[in-house]
Amino acid sequence: MHRISTIFIGVAGMMLTAAAPDPGIEATVRAALAKAPPGTRFGLVVSDAAGVERVAIDPDGRYVPASNTKIFTTLAAFATLPVDGPDDAGTGVRIEGNDVVLVGAGDARLSSAADCRVDCLSTLADAVAARTRVVGDVIGDDSRFPDQRWSPGMGWNNMAGRYGTATSALTLDDNEVALTVTAEGGRAVVSGSDYYRIDNRVRVGAASDVGFDRMPGSDLLRLSGTVKPGGATTVRVGVEDAAHFAAWTLAKVLRTKGVRVTGTVGVRHRPYRAAEDGGVVEGGTPPPMLAQLRPGPLVEDVATTNKTSQNLHAELLLRRIGRVRGTGSIADGLQQVAGVMQAAGVPRTAWSLSDGSGMSTYNRVSPRAMVTLLRWAQAQPWGARWVATLPVGGVDGTLARRFRDTPLAGRLHAKTGSLSGASALAGTMTAASGQTLTFAIYANDHPDGSPATPAMDAALLAVAAAL
Repeated sequence: MHRISTIFIGVAGMMLTAAAPDPGIEATVRAALAKAPPGTRFGLVVSDAAGVERVAIDPDGRYVPASNTKIFTTLAAFATLPVDGPDDAGTGVRIEGNDVVLVGAGDARLSSAADCRVDCLSTLADAVAARTRVVGDVIGDDSRFPDQRWSPGMGWNNMAGRYGTATSALTLDDNEVALTVTAEGGRAVVSGSDYYRIDNRVRVGAASDVGFDRMPGSDLLRLSGTVKPGGATTVRVGVEDAAHFAAWTLAKVLRTKGVRVTGTVGVRHRPYRAAEDGGVVEGGTPPPMLAQLRPGPLVEDVATTNKTSQNLHAELLLRRIGRVRGTGSIADGLQQVAGVMQAAGVPRTAWSLSDGSGMSTYNRVSPRAMVTLLRWAQAQPWGARWVATLPVGGVDGTLARRFRDTPLAGRLHAKTGSLSGASALAGTMTAASGQTLTFAIYANDHPDGSPATPAMDAALLAVAAAL
């Protein structure tokens, strides 16, 4: 029986029409998906340019979206934050007595790289050196946001890695420490940073394959594996206390500029307080800034977040969204996301979120909900600019190697997603007919080491060819 239902999409003033899928197209799609690893569960919705669903496979099933979660976060950023012009969340530095305080405001781009040209820690160090040649303590202040370094549902084993590094209002070098492991004189040598204590168990072997481990709360980093003779490999590990790391690095930079640091490295965190505990109490008016950076437009960072699937930047966006009408907590940010979902006409039962990046295994969304949201976004005045921040198939970002040398190369703009047992892709693609299709496809429960992405890509190529 042919059934048509209509969902009204509030602000956009448009309709998404759910219709029985074309049997021929669906048969081709199901044949492509059948080649996925056994046990894989799929959800797929494809809407044509008129808003008619042409493919609907388990459209209302709830799936782990992985980094598709960044779609919610970056759309909410476009909807609630000024994305053009200089960013007002730049890191600053002030003098309190004889102490130097490095103050974070949610900037994701502060850098200590030797070749830094914009948003540089050295610029703030120069301001201090011009003011005084002797300082006491160097303090990292990330109290603009509550101290919620990780979101509910993120695996503790991810905390040591760069993809699960701690979130903080004071962020430096993406809160990563880069170490280089080389084979010298028959042994493995570690260089690059002395922030962590190193337990070096790397051996010289036939190939370079270095792993690492750090227990939560510990500053001892264990490196293991092998590095080949004459070879070198870079290991990037996450930072647990980002404010401390930033202040520690500033102290080192100050010393290179001739400033004597007589005190210690300290931190100022703002403990998270739930509403039932009286909310959060913020301090009084602080001393004026000695200097403050002004990063480039936020839209540039949104593009970085989507193109490279940068988890830390997404989490910072969520907290910045949460400062619009709240304290900057995870819950406050998700409240703003909920407002966007409501405006888009997405049923509240069709999604659940616990973070802004997709590292949480608690997140859920239905394919139909995602397509509804994406169609609403495209109808916004800024919709085309947001779509431009997504990876392009066969061209850049996390899709640079997918859809290459296919009819969808350069014609698919979509956000990827990947967690253990979960793969996702959602966005727009240009069909053979020239019309724009909006789609969301999810694969959950596929076995480790058996990717579902080849079947997903084959299904999308089949749809694009048929429509």
